[in-house]
Amino acid sequence: MTEGATARADVSPRLCWCLALALGSALLPLGLPAQAEPLDLRQSIELALRQNPEIRVSQAQLQQAEAGLRQAQGKRYPTLNASVTGTRTNDALNAFGLKLSQRNATFDDFGAGEFNPANPNVFSVAPRNLNHPGGVSNLNTRLELQIPIYNGGQIRGFIEQARAQVRAAQHGDVAARQQLAYNVVQAYEGVHAARAYVSVARQAEEAGQAYVNTTQNLFKHGVVVRSELLAAQVRLEDTRVQLEQARNAEAAAMDQLRLLLGIPLDQPLELGPSATLTAPEGSLAELQRQAVANNPQILALRQQLDAARAGVQVARAAYYPHFNAMARQDWNSGDLSLGAPSYTVAGVLSWQLFDAGSSRAGVARAEAARTELLARLQQAEDGVRLRVADAWRKAQEAERRVATRELAVRQAEEAQRLVNKRFENGVTTMVEVLSNQAQLDKARADLVQARYDRSVQWAALRLAVGGLSPEQL
Repeated sequence: MTEGATARADVSPRLCWCLALALGSALLPLGLPAQAEPLDLRQSIELALRQNPEIRVSQAQLQQAEAGLRQAQGKRYPTLNASVTGTRTNDALNAFGLKLSQRNATFDDFGAGEFNPANPNVFSVAPRNLNHPGGVSNLNTRLELQIPIYNGGQIRGFIEQARAQVRAAQHGDVAARQQLAYNVVQAYEGVHAARAYVSVARQAEEAGQAYVNTTQNLFKHGVVVRSELLAAQVRLEDTRVQLEQARNAEAAAMDQLRLLLGIPLDQPLELGPSATLTAPEGSLAELQRQAVANNPQILALRQQLDAARAGVQVARAAYYPHFNAMARQDWNSGDLSLGAPSYTVAGVLSWQLFDAGSSRAGVARAEAARTELLARLQQAEDGVRLRVADAWRKAQEAERRVATRELAVRQAEEAQRLVNKRFENGVTTMVEVLSNQAQLDKARADLVQARYDRSVQWAALRLAVGGLSPEQL
């Protein structure tokens, strides 16, 4: 074991310096620490929060909600519209109306030239100019101010709904950031776990090679039979396959981490040491209360429930009268000049008295949406309590498992040392040596898994409580 462990390939200082310079030059544009300093877990999370596309999605959703609030708030203020309408018509009513708007109506438009007092039926004569006018052109220029005064609480409801949606999006952004942090913890510790598996597999390969060498010497001197040599050679090939699998797993874990950090898959990346995550302060019951009070997903659901309550208010606005005012300035002319100015001021009171139950159905629909969200909130609160309890138990179990696996590795190493001595003295067979080596390899792999599970479960507990951020790691 010692001989295999010390068999390391030397790397020249010049090569290390060149690699460091190349890595530093490549990582600087991506916001990684200068001079290719290794990224620890906290720095990895901070980098992911700056570059991961999922954060941009969350930020875009927040911006949409904020824009929706500004849009709703704008409904409370007057609106000013400008329009220019060009018209030409020979319709009798519209043609006469356009002439009146232009202040151009004359007695002749009423057929004054056709009035003959000597005709006893003069009042039965249909004025041709009035009934069959020629085409009239008009250019209407208009400024119209619309002023909302009272709309049954509809506008206020839209604003409250939009504000709640903004708060929900803000909590959703926090939830997305904490989820990303948890994913980075998994990937970062996953890389270290994969590297530990590589180390375990490499130790197994080195031990297997040492057994083959020892067995070949013993076989040459007739101490062991060929089957034991073949068994050692088979074991060596198995360890080489396992080493290749471990290296592939490490490469896959690094690729996953690069994706989370938002850097290219071929970008060199140096990691700091494995992090040791600990439990948040407080008993299980206290952590569950904190989760219900602080979990961003729960908070987002509460704000969505507030938005649903405001939606009921919006729907109920249909039951009440609406009153709005309008002020308008018009110019009408047959050409491009602003002629014949006129103004109009109006107040409009409208009250929908019958709509075949449409408003009632709208209110019922909004109330059902609120009831659904209330049920989802209660379900989510129960779910987060369960998640906290589950992560707590698994983390406690992982802590105990780490201590047990560390003891198991020490026991397996001592047992293997004794078996190796017995084999060298011809007291036992290669089958027992390989069996004990397999137990040692398994104990080391179990220890790697236990340490990884411990870190991930503590991170899962912090995520459920709502306290997973770079500052808290």
